[in-house]
Amino acid sequence: MHQRTDWHDLPESLREAIAARTGAVLAARTVSEGMNSALSAILDTTNGTVFVKGIRTGHPGIVTQAREAMINPHVQPVAPVLLWHIADTTGWDVLGFEHIEGHHPDYAPGSPDLPAVLAAIDALGNLPCPDLPIKDATRWRSYLDGADTEPLSGETLLHTDYNPSNLLIGDGRMARIVDWAWPTRGAAWIDPCCLLVWLIASGHTPEQAEAQVSQTRAWATAPPAGLDLFARANVRLWDEIAGNNPQDWTRRMATAARAWADARLVPLSR
Repeated sequence: MHQRTDWHDLPESLREAIAARTGAVLAARTVSEGMNSALSAILDTTNGTVFVKGIRTGHPGIVTQAREAMINPHVQPVAPVLLWHIADTTGWDVLGFEHIEGHHPDYAPGSPDLPAVLAAIDALGNLPCPDLPIKDATRWRSYLDGADTEPLSGETLLHTDYNPSNLLIGDGRMARIVDWAWPTRGAAWIDPCCLLVWLIASGHTPEQAEAQVSQTRAWATAPPAGLDLFARANVRLWDEIAGNNPQDWTRRMATAARAWADARLVPLSR
């Protein structure tokens, strides 16, 4: 997780470079949600409001900035529009996006936000997967002890990180998906599964969570063996994340992943 840097603590040269693209900055609000950016702020400018996120150029996480810039033209209108990109000129790599006024969804059972999130997954699933060097679903191979990952393969563009801080619900009927650090090519049903674990961590039973994501079109394409395979991978993935970064939310996710695998009677020793 990055330590946040406020607008007025940025180098003057960077603030000037941003203002050259946005107009004079009248006010700046640091955004606390999210973990992958040192700079995360909403800027009110003479030309309107923009959202900016950035990482210092020496940080290994800078690769995620390039991924977001690369994929953004291909994920409209599901994601906010990237307006500009400042790279390698000020010691920072900064992306400027259209500002979306909205709230992060509540994933609790009965939440009125859930239909908008499911609609966003359906909308993303309808977009063509671009011919770009993005991740492949075989990236979960290391958590599967050499098992055949063919069930995970596919030609659907996936987001894969349904942390509620990565979605915004405004006035429309569909959530907007942000933070495209891990765009992935794979089976269409993987994104509903990624959401499913978050739903369990937010209070759904595994059966309730599956019932929710079954409302997406992609869920109907999921082979039971593929679901079992992905459930096993998620247990190991979230155990690893919680072990390396032991926080309440990572432990909840690890517990949720295991609850889903247990409900599916997935043998975890294989």
